[in-house]
Order: sequence, then C-alpha cells, then structure tokens
Amino acid sequence: MKKLINKPEDVVTEALHGIAAAHADLLRVQFNPNVIVRADAPVQGKVGLVSGGGSGHEPMHGGFVGPGMLDAACPGEVFTSPTPDQMLDATKAVNGGAGVLHIVKNYTGDVMNFEMAAELAGGESIEVEAVVIDDDVAVQDSLYTAGRRGVGTTVLAEKICGAAAEEGRNLSEVAELCRKVNANGRSMGMALTSCIVPAAGKPTFELGDDEMEIGIGIHGEPGRERMKLAPAAEIVDRLAGPIVEDLPFEQGDEVLAFVNGMGGTPLIELYVVYNDLSRFLGERGISITRNLIGPYITSLEMAGCSITLLKMDDELTRLWDAPVKTAGLRWAA
Repeated sequence: MKKLINKPEDVVTEALHGIAAAHADLLRVQFNPNVIVRADAPVQGKVGLVSGGGSGHEPMHGGFVGPGMLDAACPGEVFTSPTPDQMLDATKAVNGGAGVLHIVKNYTGDVMNFEMAAELAGGESIEVEAVVIDDDVAVQDSLYTAGRRGVGTTVLAEKICGAAAEEGRNLSEVAELCRKVNANGRSMGMALTSCIVPAAGKPTFELGDDEMEIGIGIHGEPGRERMKLAPAAEIVDRLAGPIVEDLPFEQGDEVLAFVNGMGGTPLIELYVVYNDLSRFLGERGISITRNLIGPYITSLEMAGCSITLLKMDDELTRLWDAPVKTAGLRWAA
C-alpha cells in the first residue's frame, strides 16, 4: 500500500484541517463532532441543505458546501456513515428559520442516522424534511442497502436543490424538487481496480489484470457481473443500456450526462467514455443538453467510472445553470 498519509487513524481529521485551511472563504469546519458548514451559515430565511456520508468520496460531500449548493456536510470516517450528533449539529448550524432539507444517499447507516437526527431536530423546533436518493440501477440490494444505492444523482440533486433554496423556495418545494430529480435520474458504475481503505491497508476486493466489475458500488460492493476487460465503447453499452431502459429514457428526451471518475481514472479516459456515451444516446434520439465530467464521487483510488443520466426540463436546466461557488463545483451565471 502506498498512500500520501501520516497515520491511517488521522486521515479524516487531517484532511478536514486541510479543507478548512484551503477554503476558509467558503466554509468552516467544526470538530468533535466533525461538520463542514458554509461560511455564512445560517442564512436567515433560506432553506438549509445538509448531506453527508463516509469520507473517501471527495469532493462529495464537503467539497460541495458553499453558495448555490450545500449549507453543511457531515463527513464520517472512511466509508462509514456519519453519526446522528454530527447530523444534528449540521442541521442546527444551517437553520435560518425556513427549515432544513436532508439529502440522504440510500445506505442503511446514513438513512437510519439522518432519521434520528431529524427527530432530535424536531424536538428543538427545527422543521426537517428528508429525501433519499436511490438511483443506482445495478443491483436491487447490496451489502450496505435495502433497495437501490444512492450515487451520482446525489450530486445533481445537491446542485439543483441548492439553486432552488438560494431563490427562496420553501422547504416543501425544495424537497419536492429533490424527489423530482431522484425520480428522473439513473446511474451505474464499473471498476477496473479495487480501492484500499487506509485502515485496512489492502484491496477491498481482488480483480485480475484482465478483469473488470460491472455495477460496482462506491464502497467496493459487488456489482452485476465480473468479466474480461473490454473496450470503452462496450463498457458504455453495458452501463448506459440498463440506465436508459430503467427510467425509461425515450427518443426526444433531453438529458444531463454525468461521467464520473472513481478517483484513479485519468480525465482523458473519461472523455473517451463521454464520446462513446454521446454516440450511444445519439443513436437513440436522446439529446445531451448539459454535462458534467470528472471525479466528483470518488472511491479513494479506485480506477473506473460511473454514468448518470438525468432527464431535464426547463426548470431543471435553469437551476443547473444557476451560479454555484464551492470547492468542488463552481460557475457564474
């Protein structure tokens, strides 16, 4: 194992100190429990957005804290759900009187702990709504979930709902928008190599030099099938086919195409994947009107990619285009 760390047990804390030092204009970090909070939070009269999950997926979620996206993120230990006290502290820190939305990836620990935090917040007269993202079409249940896993659509929901909250929409409206994004987003991923959790010091799973895993989870959970390595075009067909069939996406649809790197994938390879995805969708009369390409939900140093398609309309397109300023995602109007 080769990693740029000091001690495995200090990785998360030291990374959080680094985030705080690098992005003091955007966020602040509190420790014990660990919470990343937007620098100007709470914003009075604005719905607060909170998400979180295990560390090791950066820039998700802490890299998406800032104007136009999340108000707070709860970083757990590597691949470990945050605790209810983290989520409660985050909720209280961003409560500007208009309520708080929890955006929760569908992993059992995340869902359970966010539910506990919402109950505790309610006891302190903070209105909370929660939306669970479950967009992964690869498998119905996995090691960490009941039902589908929450993956790429999470980033898109955080951005789109963040824009809606900045506009001043109320909590029920922002929550309903989040449910709309989840309902219209589908994802699937694959791995060329395993990741190595620092505390474990060894690969999470074994893949032969000539093998790949289709439908892998972001913690290294097994996918649909293990097969011989294939050209990018065939890999795209195996990922995009089930995605398109599941919604189902149809001829004439406009989509946001998100090609995500798992942490160890060169950007040049992600553009090869995007090119093949553009061909795949074009042959089916589906138009890409927006895109996102890069490592936005990583799995430590895993090599591989995931594809997310979100069916767009005028409302979603406008909110996607709205300004955002975070460490991991930013653009002007």
